Amino acid sequence: MHARNLLPLACVSALTVLGSAVTPAAHATTRHIVHPGESIQAAVDAAAPGDIIDVLPGTYPGSVLITSPDLTLRGAGERTVITPGAADAAGACASAGHGICVSGTAEQRITGVRVLSLAVTGFRKTGVMGSHTERMSVRHVFAHDNGEHGIGQEDSLRGELTGNVTKDNAQAGLFLADTPDAMGARIARNQASGNRLGVHIRRGRELVIEHNELTGNCAGVFVVGDETKPSAGALSIRRNEINENNKYCEGNSRLAHIQGSGIVLTGAQETRVTGNEVHDNRGESPMSGGIVMFPSFTGSPTTLNVVSGNVVQGNGPSDLADRDSAAVNTFERNVCGTSEPAGHC
Repeated sequence: MHARNLLPLACVSALTVLGSAVTPAAHATTRHIVHPGESIQAAVDAAAPGDIIDVLPGTYPGSVLITSPDLTLRGAGERTVITPGAADAAGACASAGHGICVSGTAEQRITGVRVLSLAVTGFRKTGVMGSHTERMSVRHVFAHDNGEHGIGQEDSLRGELTGNVTKDNAQAGLFLADTPDAMGARIARNQASGNRLGVHIRRGRELVIEHNELTGNCAGVFVVGDETKPSAGALSIRRNEINENNKYCEGNSRLAHIQGSGIVLTGAQETRVTGNEVHDNRGESPMSGGIVMFPSFTGSPTTLNVVSGNVVQGNGPSDLADRDSAAVNTFERNVCGTSEPAGHC
């Protein structure tokens, strides 16, 4: 041992004490438990970043607004039900018509919020809505019978929507919008049925839609681009099961009726549609069919998309349809029976 390389024990002890004095203690995670009859919002307001709010089985009237980062709101599965309530009708989330709101600002995104294992139903607009968020995670949520979307995020980055069930919502089961660059989200292993659209992407880029089960909607996956730059697209839609989305949804002044659409790309570019099972989506809409490229409503081309390695059968009027005559899309190695124009199968 070379003593000259060692600090005296007294010095080591002094440095240790000094280090303890100048290093701030990390916040200890606190678990807040909400019982039936108590306010979820009060628990959220009392929580610090990193805390967990556990909501016990029961029905909880009233919307919930989260504006602090790194909170976890966790229920007991479908036995924890959040419904509209008159008590907080003046609150920002309730007045917007949503059930659970995770809200940052354009100047400061709210990061790391998790909404887990609960049901949200009956709201005028969206069951769970994130706005100006980053790395927001929604998992194992049952969002049903809401007046707009089941679960949605707008102007948000790197979100995760996994393992959810969305059913009978008036618009989309799962909705992502208004981040035209580097969204980086993942929508995976969800079930969507009875909605207008199973998964709706509007003006989104660089996200993954995979391993979802989409059935009984008017359309399974519906991607909408427009004149934004960079163009909407650069998505990966892969290994989903998209079957019998034959519900009829009325059109409007901008859009024809929707029925029998498996995957629709309109105005999207540089998207890869690979390894999906798309069966028995049939209808008489201009967008009906298994996998459909459709002209954009704003004139942006639906182009440079690659459709490969899918099994697309029993759809009508066609399994594969490239209806944007001004675009260049690639179809290869698909198993299908009919295509527009002929020769893509």
